[in-house]
Amino acid sequence: MTLNRRHFLRTATLGCACCLAARVVGASESTHAAGPGAHAAPHWSYAGKTGAEHWGELQPDFKVCQLGLEQTPIDLTSAMKGEAAAVALDYKPLALRIVNNGHTIQVNADAGSSCMIGAAKYDLLQFHFHHPSEHLLAGKPFDLECHFVHKSAAGDLAVVGVFVKPGAKNAALQTIFDAMPMVEGPEKRASGSIDTAALLPKSNSYFRYMGSLTTPPCSEGLTWTVFREPIEASSDQIRQFAQLFPNNARPVQSRNRRFLIESN
Repeated sequence: MTLNRRHFLRTATLGCACCLAARVVGASESTHAAGPGAHAAPHWSYAGKTGAEHWGELQPDFKVCQLGLEQTPIDLTSAMKGEAAAVALDYKPLALRIVNNGHTIQVNADAGSSCMIGAAKYDLLQFHFHHPSEHLLAGKPFDLECHFVHKSAAGDLAVVGVFVKPGAKNAALQTIFDAMPMVEGPEKRASGSIDTAALLPKSNSYFRYMGSLTTPPCSEGLTWTVFREPIEASSDQIRQFAQLFPNNARPVQSRNRRFLIESN
């Protein structure tokens, strides 16, 4: 389907993920799934016969991983400067509900944290990490990328991405990494809380585009916001996560005819 440029810009400004696929993620082990505790069959991974290049062959529901035209991640380059809908994040301190789902470390969110994209409100469901980053910035990866997954009352999904580069030790990350389970299993409740807002960059410059889940079933129709400025973590912290997940990043996908907007 040909996408009218004016229609896209209006959609991007509103920040509305209007594709039905994002509403029917269902019972998925995807790290972007619409809720915690879900599982997927068959098994998928990041390498070998069940790796990313084969996801579309593993199950009929995964076909969009292979055939979709709005897949994530992408290389954030050659963006149009424009008026993308403003993103306002209202993150509260969270109890540490942490899970190793076999694909990443994920922190499940209690009710109360949310984001506004334009006039649309999305509640924070969970956030998780990828090593190395899934998105590229002008062809280059970062050491880590954090994805904050949100859902609106209408069932639309919006994901906010934050890059992580080597630098100063990150106290908020250390709270998570100290509690992260070393083996796959159910959610665990750790002592203390996490200052989620401390995982956000100070600059509000970001990219906006329409994309997909980055794990099976790769459902499309998600509103993606990726901040340009990374946060920092120490080399030891990055190494700590990388030892547990040496590579849990999907390769970049074709941008096709999509528009990529960089906020003014």
